Amino acid sequence: MVTSRSASPPVTGAVVSLVGALIAIYLVSQFLRNSIGVIAPDLAKEVGLSAGEIGLLSSAFFLAFAAVQLPLGMAIDRFGPKTCLLVCATITILGCGLFATATSPAGLIVARVLLGLGSCSSFMAPLAIYARRFSPHRFATLTGLQLGLGSFGTLFATAPLAYAAAMFGWRATFLGVGVVTSLIAFLVAAVVDDGPGEGAARSRPESWHESLAGVAAVLRTPSVGHLFLVHLTGYSSFALIAGLWGGPYLTHVYGYGLQARGDFLFVAALAQILGSLAWGLSDRVFGSHKVPVLLGASFTAIALAAIALVGTLPPAMLFVWFATFGFLCAYTPVMIAHGRSLFPAHRVGRGMTVLNMGTMGGVFLVQTVSGLLIDLFPALNGVYPLAAYRLVFGLQAGMVLVSALIYLGARDPMLKKKANSE
Repeated sequence: MVTSRSASPPVTGAVVSLVGALIAIYLVSQFLRNSIGVIAPDLAKEVGLSAGEIGLLSSAFFLAFAAVQLPLGMAIDRFGPKTCLLVCATITILGCGLFATATSPAGLIVARVLLGLGSCSSFMAPLAIYARRFSPHRFATLTGLQLGLGSFGTLFATAPLAYAAAMFGWRATFLGVGVVTSLIAFLVAAVVDDGPGEGAARSRPESWHESLAGVAAVLRTPSVGHLFLVHLTGYSSFALIAGLWGGPYLTHVYGYGLQARGDFLFVAALAQILGSLAWGLSDRVFGSHKVPVLLGASFTAIALAAIALVGTLPPAMLFVWFATFGFLCAYTPVMIAHGRSLFPAHRVGRGMTVLNMGTMGGVFLVQTVSGLLIDLFPALNGVYPLAAYRLVFGLQAGMVLVSALIYLGARDPMLKKKANSE
């Protein structure tokens, strides 16, 4: 790993171009991970997918993403984050092409695996570049920009994707995404310099044995298990609705078409972005990481349980529910901050990578299992009954509550610092 510069480079056109390119590649990743929800009914009709296959199709992205996080961390240190970004962008372009031309469930699933592999470096590699090129006091700001602006990719996976699919077809739309990714890759190659900066000393790279020993040390860190479990259910709640079953639920239960369900999911995604900004400040308000995470998890479980119990809502109330849900389940930044506080500086990268495996692995599990559960209900002309959706929403509410109860036992370094200061 490389020590960061004592003084960050001034904000010049080159710095703006670098940060813009890194945000753009993350935006593509956010779009791809959430792109099945809006077009799921169309995929099911055209390719002949069951609910279980739809769940596997969406979750395959997250399985591939999670599976390579640890090797990715070691590759970033050994080969550099820029190289990892360019290799992954090439894989993403291939995945977009295969997804756009696939005619079978197997072809679509393989394409989603490639897209997951191609997106795996879109957050960690930019963070490594920021750590190498900029001083620590700018790192948090740049991380916030990466998360906040990159999350607009989720918005593009809602109403804009619906309108593009309606106008050009989903196949042509994904070919277009491949072209955009190619342009971003050329931009990354041209403007990104992964460091080190002038005067920065390069430390001896760790051996593979040392890298694996560091991972083992991370797994032994107190409270990592508590954090890992809450990571399993945090982002997966949003991905369950906005990334997968929200679209089919709106179509099968309410009869909404492509553009209408895109509008509903757009509201959830926009609220999630705004919620991330609000929740991101909450640990300073409460003087604790645990309190806002427990509040976010509890409210998310209540929202899911409410829609599971009620089943259907009037259109206006349904709109409010999607907006409220998107906001409530956006407490991921506080979980990330809590996780970072558990690790010493030389293990932060591997520690966050392990927790990120929980985040993405949780989405894989939730989406796969929910698809299998929905398939247990008889479908009429490809339409699944309300009871199927009530089951998966209620089950997710229970999982969120269980993980929150286990998370209660996690230590909170922020609370300890507050107590010492008093």
